Amino acid sequence: MKFLVVEDNETLNQNIRDVLTKLGNSDAAYDGEEGLYMAEHGSYDLIVLDLMLPKLNGFDLLSRLRKTSVTPVIILTALDSTDKKIEGLKLGADDYLAKPFENDELLARVEAILRRYNNNFTTKYVNGNLELDFASKMLKIDGEYVKLAGKMYDIVEYLIRNRNMIISKEQLFNRIWGYNSDTIVTVTEVYVSNIRKLLDKYNVKPYLKTIKNVGYMWSDKFE
Repeated sequence: MKFLVVEDNETLNQNIRDVLTKLGNSDAAYDGEEGLYMAEHGSYDLIVLDLMLPKLNGFDLLSRLRKTSVTPVIILTALDSTDKKIEGLKLGADDYLAKPFENDELLARVEAILRRYNNNFTTKYVNGNLELDFASKMLKIDGEYVKLAGKMYDIVEYLIRNRNMIISKEQLFNRIWGYNSDTIVTVTEVYVSNIRKLLDKYNVKPYLKTIKNVGYMWSDKFE
């Protein structure tokens, strides 16, 4: 999973991202303009959004974002009035958490929203002799742990969480490397090829399919 945390307090921003490491990776934005740009150009499963932001406040950011995106948003703010909560929810927020908050509650709310939006959101994927634990980022095949680190892991997780759906090379690139990366899109071909070679050693390669001239798909069917 990949998250965007838009919070101008650097310490709190880092704390939120540390909490979310149990579910995935996070990017940080420290003002509203930066947050809106990243939200519109990046690929995120959920956005954690503060309201009191410099340059562009959270309400305006959310209002503009909802014109083009349905990415789930949790609002975090010290403005704990009913009117502010209602305003945020009407603008398209999915949940509202007042500061200060407990880390466990934030994590529970994030998980609840992800389950609601993504039918493939689980803490573990098991199919035949293959098991991927999203929390520990450990891959096990035939009971043996298989090293799958860095971007190779990120690619496999992203494809599995969106399994049985075609993911274009551009989608995969933007998700893993980011829209502002200096790397070129064809790097996805190199990484997917290396993943295939690794999986082929354990006879699970057929799960990872290439859709010619389009992209890739992780299929639950072993064909």
